[in-house]
Amino acid sequence: MRYIRYAILGTLGIVLVSVCLANRSVVELKLMPAALAELVGWNPSIALPLFVVVLGGIAVGLVVGFIWEWLREHKHRREAGNQSREVKKLSREVQKLKKQKHEGKDEVLALLDDTV
Repeated sequence: MRYIRYAILGTLGIVLVSVCLANRSVVELKLMPAALAELVGWNPSIALPLFVVVLGGIAVGLVVGFIWEWLREHKHRREAGNQSREVKKLSREVQKLKKQKHEGKDEVLALLDDTV
């Protein structure tokens, strides 16, 4: 199974490298529309290879998706934490009740009762 994963990752790497080599031409990335840039009087732009723009867009999309999913699952993580705390609390209470039940009994008999 590990070799299949390595084969898939290697193929993906070769495809990405070939896409990068095929799209090395420099493009101008404008951060504002032309009309708005004329109105403001500031035209921010940067010249980058096309593959950097494409791969950067994919990376930004992944990061935004991961953050969105993390925020969306917050209520599930909070509920799991609450349940974990409740389980620990109930476990301590059970241990306390077992000690009270076996108070004054022989230790061997108390151990036998615990195993049942």
